[in-house]
Amino acid sequence: MDSPRLLRRCLFAALSAVLLASAAIVPAQADPPRAAPEPKAEAAAVTFSDTFDGPAGSAVNSSKWQIETGDNVNNHERQYYTSGTNNAALDGQGHLVITARRENPNNYQCWYGRCEYTSARLNTAGKFTTTYGRVEARLKVPRGQGMWPAFWMLGNDIGQVGWPNSGEIDVMENVGFEPSTVHGTLHGPGYSGSGGIGGAYSLPGGQAFADAFHTFAVDWTPDAITWSVDGNVYQRRTPADLGGRQWVFNKPFFLILNLAVGGYWPGDPDGSTVFPQQLVVDEVKVTTSDGAGGGAPIRGLAGKCVDVAGATPANGTPVQLYDCNGTAAQRWTVASDGSIRTLGKCLDVTGNGTADGSTAQLWDCTGAANQRWTVTGARDIVNPQADKCLDATGNSSANGTRLQIWTCTGAANQKWTVG
Repeated sequence: MDSPRLLRRCLFAALSAVLLASAAIVPAQADPPRAAPEPKAEAAAVTFSDTFDGPAGSAVNSSKWQIETGDNVNNHERQYYTSGTNNAALDGQGHLVITARRENPNNYQCWYGRCEYTSARLNTAGKFTTTYGRVEARLKVPRGQGMWPAFWMLGNDIGQVGWPNSGEIDVMENVGFEPSTVHGTLHGPGYSGSGGIGGAYSLPGGQAFADAFHTFAVDWTPDAITWSVDGNVYQRRTPADLGGRQWVFNKPFFLILNLAVGGYWPGDPDGSTVFPQQLVVDEVKVTTSDGAGGGAPIRGLAGKCVDVAGATPANGTPVQLYDCNGTAAQRWTVASDGSIRTLGKCLDVTGNGTADGSTAQLWDCTGAANQRWTVTGARDIVNPQADKCLDATGNSSANGTRLQIWTCTGAANQKWTVG
């Protein structure tokens, strides 16, 4: 996205101070003997979660969020961010409501003179950072010309290196004149402001994001970030997209939620804009990305393990059966989105196939249906899109036997012990 957007910083000097201070079907056979117990493969761990439970009118959890105050001349935004609960409060129904109002109850002064609007901006600096993971928020955005809600992240070293060297990951931005579209963008040294690297996602049929809640997420692994809306992936960025410029996204970042009013990109409110407007936040959650360095084996026929051939994380690497050896190529995480992950990538049905014999491979996590699996109590691993089971080809337990999907038969070559 090459938008006319500029830096959305607000009182970075104060923020920097905080950061510096916080330093094939075959006859069935008997199931193989179970190997010695291993730790269970855990679902991706939740490292941060806020569901905004609490009495109506109460403040956000101060152990998770801090509230920024002041104006923002950098983008020529029109609001003054306030403290307290006038512009950021719980609604008593499990939501945080960030409200933009056309008012100035305390004679706030902005870069352009007496401020015309109030709103709120919250961040987790000094309280929570993450390096990699699935970062998501379920939100309902406001509507109207001049509205600019955002869910984004900044590098935790901003106090030392400044912006844009710190890096910025915009998970979701919406500007009021595009009610059906959201944007996801990277900013860094040499690709900041209107030169940010990103893309956009639009709802079908002219639906407006303000009409319902939607889940906005990034799946972030070393050297790769993938954006999605309601599980629909719309872009993926890696260092190859930067034209030789520096990738600054393999380090800790903190989270930010805000609702800006006006500015260079959205333009200012006009006579059609109705106030107050609200950004309603149902949940913010961060989970571990893929179990890299964690996870547990998945054992099958003859007690052998699901394995990435050659421990190679390249897209298209075959997934096979092999002697269990404890390496990272055999340690899998069953993630909360239904994916099964290792080496920073996902168990994938080649070519989005649904036919018997479609092979299994490793591929970048996309959120697509060919990467979603259900582990059943009967020890099947099922791809719901195909309604077929993960299967060791030819009922073979030989090292290097390729895994595939096949009509579920209950045979031993389709039985797996996760963990």
